[in-house]
Amino acid sequence: MFKRKKKPVTIITGYLGSGKTTVMNELLRNKGSEKIAVIVNDMGSINIDASLIKSTNVAQHDVSMVELSNGCICCTLQDAFMNQINNIADNKDVEKILVEASGISDPSAIAAGFIEYQRMGLSKNVYLDSIVCVADADRIYTEFLDDLKEADSTYADQDPDIINLVIDQIEFCNTILLNKCDLLSADKIEQVYKTIRTLQKDADIIQCIQGKVNPDRIFNNKKFDFEKIMQSSRIQEQLSRGKKEEIQDEHGITSFLYEEKKPFDYDKFMAFLENDYPEEIIRAKGYVWFYDDDIHVQLFEQAGRNASVTIVSNWLAAFGEKEREREIRENPEILEDWDEKYGDRLNQIVFIGKNLDRDQIISRLQICLHEKSLA
Repeated sequence: MFKRKKKPVTIITGYLGSGKTTVMNELLRNKGSEKIAVIVNDMGSINIDASLIKSTNVAQHDVSMVELSNGCICCTLQDAFMNQINNIADNKDVEKILVEASGISDPSAIAAGFIEYQRMGLSKNVYLDSIVCVADADRIYTEFLDDLKEADSTYADQDPDIINLVIDQIEFCNTILLNKCDLLSADKIEQVYKTIRTLQKDADIIQCIQGKVNPDRIFNNKKFDFEKIMQSSRIQEQLSRGKKEEIQDEHGITSFLYEEKKPFDYDKFMAFLENDYPEEIIRAKGYVWFYDDDIHVQLFEQAGRNASVTIVSNWLAAFGEKEREREIRENPEILEDWDEKYGDRLNQIVFIGKNLDRDQIISRLQICLHEKSLA
């Protein structure tokens, strides 16, 4: 029986203003003879990005486009997204599928959903080829580099969740398009390159201007390796492997993992972030818990001068006894790190920066622990 060839899916991510739509347009203009289907996801009710792509001089008989609006393909529109992927894959005339994700999409969530559908046998005719992050070189230079930390920045008062999302997108991809390089001098671009490498050690970094890039460097025709990409993030690698020792790279950037089972005092921890947070820290991410809230796992993220703490789930130790026992029975490996007093509750944060004083940072964090937990 004839076996249908699986079709590659390439996802373009990047925050608003980074140049995703410009990149999409350039790829479509220079795609050669291949027939590409395009999915555009926009959070607004009117899909502006899709209208921009339609307005280019692309031969419409070679491009099929689907618009997904009023939601994000990493969460509320995930089912609709995968249904459209499957529908397009059944079209024998389509050779590749190109997706422009919403600017607020979490690429790791998109990839995880894609792979879960394949695991369940719900998406048989496609495979995830690559995730490409379009990054604004000028913005990264302005927002994150050490020598500009005190400078007036357009983004200094930006919502910390947005700043952290920008970095999350850089951390989870296999190709980074460093766009708008014409706005920076060569030495500043080199500094941006080194900054990205402190966050993402493996992804290909391609410098470009106005989104112009050779399509051959984007369409890899290789199966996306979720675990490999996850570990290419320096933060995620240390979190998952539990490396507590300090690690230093060739650029003089160091990173280390802080772990402590005892809970933080919320007010002390927030005061540390606002008043005593070392400027040398470029990026930090991890999980924390507080004495007065022993139920919730909270995600701590910091990039540049912006930090946030948000609830993401519940600790297993906070579950009811029967539910907890069932989870442990089904996943016995949980007991490997189970603490008799705190269960699975744990403060675990990775810090990345230049010339970090590891002992001083740990000392400051220890002061933030709740007094009753020290008794």
